[in-house]
Amino acid sequence: MAHPPMDVTRLAAQKAQAAARALDGTGAATPAGQRPQNAPRTVAEGSWSRVARGVAGAGHGPRGDLLNLEETERCRRTARLRHVLPVLHEGLLPFADSGQHTVLVADAEGRVLWREGGASGPRRADGHGLADGVERREGTSGPAGSGTSLATRRPVRVVPAGHFVRTLRSWACVSAPITDPRDGRLLGAVDVSGPLETHHPATLALVASVAKLAEARLRDLHLTSLERLRAVAAPVLARTGGHAVAVDDHGWTAAVTGMPYTRRLALPESLAPGRARLPNLGPCSVEPLPGGWLIRPCAEPSAASGTARLVLDLTRPHRWTVAVSGGTCSWTHELSLRHAELLYLLALHRTGRSAAALAADLFGDPARTVTVRAEISRVRRRLGAFLEHRPYRFAEGVDLDVRLPDDPLDLLPHSLAPGVVRTRETSAHGRPAATACTPGEHP
Repeated sequence: MAHPPMDVTRLAAQKAQAAARALDGTGAATPAGQRPQNAPRTVAEGSWSRVARGVAGAGHGPRGDLLNLEETERCRRTARLRHVLPVLHEGLLPFADSGQHTVLVADAEGRVLWREGGASGPRRADGHGLADGVERREGTSGPAGSGTSLATRRPVRVVPAGHFVRTLRSWACVSAPITDPRDGRLLGAVDVSGPLETHHPATLALVASVAKLAEARLRDLHLTSLERLRAVAAPVLARTGGHAVAVDDHGWTAAVTGMPYTRRLALPESLAPGRARLPNLGPCSVEPLPGGWLIRPCAEPSAASGTARLVLDLTRPHRWTVAVSGGTCSWTHELSLRHAELLYLLALHRTGRSAAALAADLFGDPARTVTVRAEISRVRRRLGAFLEHRPYRFAEGVDLDVRLPDDPLDLLPHSLAPGVVRTRETSAHGRPAATACTPGEHP
């Protein structure tokens, strides 16, 4: 005779209660240094061992500092997590509204800053001491959703029986940490808590996914702020001679001129306008920009001081480079064919070329000055300190070394620029090609 199926919800509740009773002795034995008869699961076991001396006892509720209303509001206004509340609300609140759950958002210190949920969810949270401003670190609450996810930096699920504090053993928590994509710093955690019988097995995956969406939103905000800084910095860098870089407050590069692009600079914790010494750049001048800083290396290779050496290496048929050395900046950059052509033509004419003359040299059309100016602008992002304009030329005092292939036909062999073709053919017919150029000298 077939037995009627048992109600799944009632069965889950019975199992949770049985597990909680079985682990009552474990919670009492752990802080006393005794070996428990029933070991908790791996997540809870690691958490219990971390907090055994930090929680007064299994019979006590969550303890620790409780922020007052004014302090909580101040934390809310300054928390970076405030920017992702719409994402968390959209992803988790419908789930919480459908049951008896509460969505909790805690900062990196484990303090609950926001709570949302259905009609009964927040009331249940209040009954478990999970009010706004309460601290949920492992050291004060033991294994408990946000506290454990903050400690482990990964999504966790703590069932009622896994709670170290006895008063929380009718409560299940699923939580995931949220980190700042700019620097990996822990910002806080999002937590969905409620009765075990109302928790779906997929809740952990849902909460973890919503936390990742929140991090993606923070990444979008970061990129938007860099775009704003780039718009502000572009005209400043256009007027700036030499090497300069615009970075945000965390060192992420928005724009650069006259030096190699670096995705991020290491900045000291308290950067201020004036002089500073930065890793990889040495002494720098620092000027404030809206949303960031304008940084100029002070000991950069200086064309005016005669300490800069620039090597234009065209010896290889398919890989052309420009290398700069002197001061604190030494670097090598691989050139595109167009930029190799442009620098070679400027090296041929150290006294300078107008935009129209360069257009004729590059394209055989002196009217293409707009294209020439755009290419010069791109080259100046790397070599701003070494190029002059009106006319376009290498700056006086630059120690320029142009290295050419032994066979003149191997000089930029795929180039169709009339100025390069002309020089290549002339050299191939017996006239010597220069291996180095000095001011006023033409190959």
